[in-house]
Amino acid sequence: MRAKGSYKRKHGYSLVELVVVAALLSILALMALPTAKYTVKRSREMQLRSALRQVRFAIDEHKRYADAGLIAIEDGTDGYPEELEVLYEGVELANKTDGEVRFLRKLPEDPMTGRAEWGVRSTQDDFDSRGSGGENVFDVYSESRGVGLNGIPYAEW
Repeated sequence: MRAKGSYKRKHGYSLVELVVVAALLSILALMALPTAKYTVKRSREMQLRSALRQVRFAIDEHKRYADAGLIAIEDGTDGYPEELEVLYEGVELANKTDGEVRFLRKLPEDPMTGRAEWGVRSTQDDFDSRGSGGENVFDVYSESRGVGLNGIPYAEW
């Protein structure tokens, strides 16, 4: 027999409990959204730094090979490559008849623009110029107009 005032508990959740849980989940999701947004941007910035490092290292290696006399130097280039394509198409070695050296397998893609195109500077250009005089490739920069999380435009990295 049942005691007076006792009742049988129904299994399941009430509407109020479901609304409270849904509200809490949506608050947590809204808190996580900005973090996820910055995580994606930070990841792309790390990819940009890596790509810039790769291309700049390849340019420096070309210069080192030219200074050591391992590859022929074009007039007016100071040992730097004439254009970026030279880095992955290959350069003939000076002392070997059929030897060639490549400094990159392929030109890395700029993650900010989605293209394998970079702005270039030559040794004759000003350090903050946005174009090249075309004599050689001394440095590269992103052609993106975006600004990094650190407040510095990607083109100045």
